[in-house]
Amino acid sequence: MRYIGGKSLLLENINNVINNETDNVSSVIDLFAGSGVVSTYFKSNGYRTISNDFLYFSYVISRASIMMNEIPSFKTLGISDPFVYLNNLNINNTDFQISDCFIYNNYSPVGDCNRMYFQPDNALKIDIIRLTIEKWYKKALINEDEYFYLIASLLNAVPYVSNITGVYAAYLKFWDNRTYKKLQLSAPTIISNGQKNECYNKDYTCLLSNKSDLLYADPPYNSREYLPNYHILETIARYDYPEIHGVTGMRNYDKQKSVFCKKNTVAAAFETMIRDCQSKYILISYNNEALLSSEELSNICKEYAVNNSFKLFEYDYRRYKNKIPNNTRGLKEQLYFLRRH
Repeated sequence: MRYIGGKSLLLENINNVINNETDNVSSVIDLFAGSGVVSTYFKSNGYRTISNDFLYFSYVISRASIMMNEIPSFKTLGISDPFVYLNNLNINNTDFQISDCFIYNNYSPVGDCNRMYFQPDNALKIDIIRLTIEKWYKKALINEDEYFYLIASLLNAVPYVSNITGVYAAYLKFWDNRTYKKLQLSAPTIISNGQKNECYNKDYTCLLSNKSDLLYADPPYNSREYLPNYHILETIARYDYPEIHGVTGMRNYDKQKSVFCKKNTVAAAFETMIRDCQSKYILISYNNEALLSSEELSNICKEYAVNNSFKLFEYDYRRYKNKIPNNTRGLKEQLYFLRRH
């Protein structure tokens, strides 16, 4: 999944800082997990991984990949392959009504709706798959692990048929070729690391008391909130029939606005995180053109770093899936490191 601020290209740098600057790190908190790429890296390298994100769809994806160490069995369901079953569903072989189908009625051009996020057939497929998963769970035909595993597979499949450029803040006014593909679920990959990994869907402050070896934080860099850019994935994950508004059918996100996205609260947010963190080490991803200046964030880190342990690492910015640095504006990716205890 393409994700704003994704750290796929920074994993080697993160690895180098941990290896060179820390001792005996075995447990890591990923405080703002997003797409889960860093949590997956930590887990695959044997760390006991605690993943957290305030967005529910992000939590669902991590819940199905980070917390679990084996593929669910679906023994109680009585269906040999639930993915084949779900991929072959249509409205006629379910007991759902068109009126039940929130994505179809609100994000595809049918009836009075003009939004072009999905072709009608794929929108309807999203709905009946999500409704079926919910029905199975409520009837206790699948357990909690199986429930999140199936929803995560749906969330992973949706971007491949979405009529967007990368995020859901707007839809294209013409049909992209990908939208003509048939929505297909596949089983998410599960990496087993033999650790008791954990996943949370909480405000960042709730994880600060956890005494892990290292806390990794990749908070928002600017005033661009994440939920408006992924509002449809949030709705598919929750399937809560929200009130929506505007041209894009945005769900209300007032309660999910981040203190890291506001100029007047970002400094205090960083100070709270660094001051209250009970982990031994802190590693923060940021950049030199973010809301909080490099000097301001460095000063906060220095105030709470023990034994003059603060270090700032900078790397030439690389665009997503592009190995050629783009330095026309001097943009730098940064890693702020300090020992807290």
